[in-house]
Amino acid sequence: MIEIKDYCRPKSVEEAYDKLVNVEGAEVIGSGAFMRLSSRKINLAIDLQDTGLNYVKLEDGEIKIGSATPLGSVEKNEIIKEVFDGKLIEVFKAIWSVQLRNIATIGGTIFPKLGFSDLITALLALNTDVVLFNSGRMPLEVFLEEKIRKDILTEIIIKKENRKLSFQYMRNSFYDFSILNVAASVDENEDFRIAIGARPGIAKLTKKAMEYMKNNKDIDKVSEMAADEVEYGSNIKGSKEYRKMIAPVMVRRALEEVLK
Repeated sequence: MIEIKDYCRPKSVEEAYDKLVNVEGAEVIGSGAFMRLSSRKINLAIDLQDTGLNYVKLEDGEIKIGSATPLGSVEKNEIIKEVFDGKLIEVFKAIWSVQLRNIATIGGTIFPKLGFSDLITALLALNTDVVLFNSGRMPLEVFLEEKIRKDILTEIIIKKENRKLSFQYMRNSFYDFSILNVAASVDENEDFRIAIGARPGIAKLTKKAMEYMKNNKDIDKVSEMAADEVEYGSNIKGSKEYRKMIAPVMVRRALEEVLK
């Protein structure tokens, strides 16, 4: 159960950050779509809706998405529809229901580093950076490894490049969280990126497999290498053994798609 003592909607990111660091027990709540998955008390819930962080724009070869932008708005955006052969749009459309996508925001999905996130896995397979108000810009994979609490995610930046993307997932039903998900991409210089998520831990890049893929196109071997690079666990969705068994199959399917 979530208990919120007080609530505010700052008019700027600066004001929101000031409250976050100076009010004990303050938290940025994002959209609040996933708050009920945990149980805690929040002294001050900070809502970013009025801070001007709802946008999708293309600048200098980079796609910039404000952290308060609903997933549904990104899904409908013409810029997103045109890049990566429309594959990124398919990722958004596969995220739960229309109703939830119209509530959940980019920041509310990425900043908590949700282990079940399909979006984080897909973004890891692209050249994606995050921008934090205090900590600045950094690659998404670095952010996922850092322990950052008192900061505000302001936007994500995806490099617009000629990169083929594939996203694979296994679920018990369409409107469910993934038991396991995999994303792979390759650019015109044969730079491969392979990510595995919903392990059920946060998504990770399989860097050894990515490096091996540069000079070796043995998809079966790379798939096994990638699957072996990450750890798996068990939860209500699936067992550790099942995830470990299906991982190389899903990686292989993703690689075969981007290499067509």
